[in-house]
Amino acid sequence: MSSINKIVAEMIGAFLLSFIGAGAICLTAVESAGGAAGLLGVAIAHGLILSIAISCAMNVSGGHVNPAVTVCMLVTRRIGLGDAIQYIIAQLIGATIAGVLVYLAFKGMHNAAGISVVEAASLGTPKFDENDVTMGRAIFFEAMMTFVLVFAVFGTAVDPRAPKIGGFGIGLALAACILIGGPITGTAINPSRAFGPGLVACLTGNLPQFAAQQVVYWVGPIAGAVLAGLIYDTFIMEKKPA
Repeated sequence: MSSINKIVAEMIGAFLLSFIGAGAICLTAVESAGGAAGLLGVAIAHGLILSIAISCAMNVSGGHVNPAVTVCMLVTRRIGLGDAIQYIIAQLIGATIAGVLVYLAFKGMHNAAGISVVEAASLGTPKFDENDVTMGRAIFFEAMMTFVLVFAVFGTAVDPRAPKIGGFGIGLALAACILIGGPITGTAINPSRAFGPGLVACLTGNLPQFAAQQVVYWVGPIAGAVLAGLIYDTFIMEKKPA
């Protein structure tokens, strides 16, 4: 498999996740749904599209669709440094393109209160209220939720003994994590998901805290992903005979 195939697969996978995920959040802002129903809809949208994106890309690139997963695969020696860098760049580009298209799709739309949808939803970018959630707590939540996600990645996709269910176990893990952490940090658990739409939102004046909060959505997910990968690799993965 050539590098270009893998790069394009990762770019499209990250694009799909951010486009559908951010779009679902913006749609919730349009409908002013809020509450549990809005959160449930956002969780389902993210879970379904991640399942599809990973299932489509896993036989080409491994279906990382997430810089934190790529770093974990690098640390556990399942991917080389050169490929890891290319994957992460592709994921960030795909997510940013998604942010641009979501902005174009919802630009000019307002909710029932007359507020710009793009502003109300921060273009569907994960974020947290700094008055209620400290940066340390936000990093902790992102790390824990990413631990769950990557544990599902190893248990349903990486492990040779894994059931043949494509990316659907991973998508369900993401949906579950959003139901728990969504109101706290937005549950990015994926640096590209926070970076792509966030960059577009920042450049259009709809997310002033973008730069200040990015550390949460890189440090937390990468730490949680690496911890999950190392634990699974060390204590759960079946060892090959010497």
